[in-house]
Amino acid sequence: MDPEVSVLLHCTAWGGLLEPQVQVELSARFNRQTEPALESHIEEVWTERVTMEPWLFNGAKFRLHSFSLASPQPSCPSTPQPPYMTGGDRDGRQCSIQKEEEGHNETKGNADSGRAEVLRHQRGQIDGVIGERQHNDKDLSSYKQREGNLRYAQTSTPGCRDQHPAVGSSAAEAQPFPQRDVGGKGEGPTPILTLRLGLTCYRDFLGTNWSQRARKLRQRAEVEYGDPLALLAQPLGVGGILCTADRQVVLIRRSQQVAEARGLLDIPGGHPEPKAVFEGLDEEDRIRVEMLQWREEAVVRELFSSVCAEIRDEVNVPLCSLGEPVLMGIALNHTSAGRPSAEFYISCSLTSTEVRELYWQGGIEAQESTDIVFLSQTEVLRLDQSTPLWSELCPSAKGAVLLYQLVLPDQEDKSNWTQTPATAPDKISR
Repeated sequence: MDPEVSVLLHCTAWGGLLEPQVQVELSARFNRQTEPALESHIEEVWTERVTMEPWLFNGAKFRLHSFSLASPQPSCPSTPQPPYMTGGDRDGRQCSIQKEEEGHNETKGNADSGRAEVLRHQRGQIDGVIGERQHNDKDLSSYKQREGNLRYAQTSTPGCRDQHPAVGSSAAEAQPFPQRDVGGKGEGPTPILTLRLGLTCYRDFLGTNWSQRARKLRQRAEVEYGDPLALLAQPLGVGGILCTADRQVVLIRRSQQVAEARGLLDIPGGHPEPKAVFEGLDEEDRIRVEMLQWREEAVVRELFSSVCAEIRDEVNVPLCSLGEPVLMGIALNHTSAGRPSAEFYISCSLTSTEVRELYWQGGIEAQESTDIVFLSQTEVLRLDQSTPLWSELCPSAKGAVLLYQLVLPDQEDKSNWTQTPATAPDKISR
């Protein structure tokens, strides 16, 4: 396993999750622990950084504390998960990032065999899900309908997908994912994943996760709070595996002017913004968790929509050409003390040629990257540490690739997928 990244949570049993299947719980209990000495250190780091880079500004972020994941459907066979590849508890109990951290440290020695074991398990689990669905024509039809909507979105104008159900189909048939009522009361799909969130900020990230003292902070937090992450900011990021209509995955090469992973290949991404939940709020430091507790649906909406906004701003792809984001899971970046990032799969109705043309026209955040690169979906599935391109990926891209290989959100028939010996891509499309 690459020491720079690991998978905290994956949604393989469901082929990824859509927005209605995710909920959040917000509480000040999920904020970072504070103490006077640490706060002074954070202020010193921030003052020094702003002096060198006066254009920097602080901004509120969501802090991932823990999560709970519902058990798969009883009809889906379940096998115990290797602990280092999932922070989710299949019984739906609370799971903290600490669990994954412990497992990650325990398995560094046998990483390659461990990853192969996980992939074998996931293929077996997928086979079971597909096999069970094939016994139910309605479920299979809904499943294929979901895949079709994600992969082959219709367009009404160039670059924009049709927002209306197809002629002759009902609104229910046009749903991209089978909907389940809560208690049969017509209240919508039952949430599968609950994210427990607090608040943090960019300043706190620089003074904790990104600080040279991060290792010592983890050790102190383990002793004092029983949680190595209790003193860290842990801002929740987002990233997107963007797949074009001709089945090419979009990567961008990071600029030499960005703060992290300069010159490496990345996926479009950023952070969901708490301020986006409050229209017209100018002062971010006024945001408190208590203000968000009555806006939990809006927080989930921001989590899912923010990855599309990042694609628009970084790649210059219009929102109307993007399919619904599918949450594949959460990866941890160990170059910044285990910072979490929610990784999504997003289909696009544009071809790679059209996306390339839009990219070179320049988007709002064009200065953050210098080039665009395309890999076929097959090439992405073959990527691992043995391929030369792997070393060119930044940690966030590595985490997204690992989740894409596990969850396979765009495979029409996952049971036919077999692991192919890793080889270097024949060529990189630009």
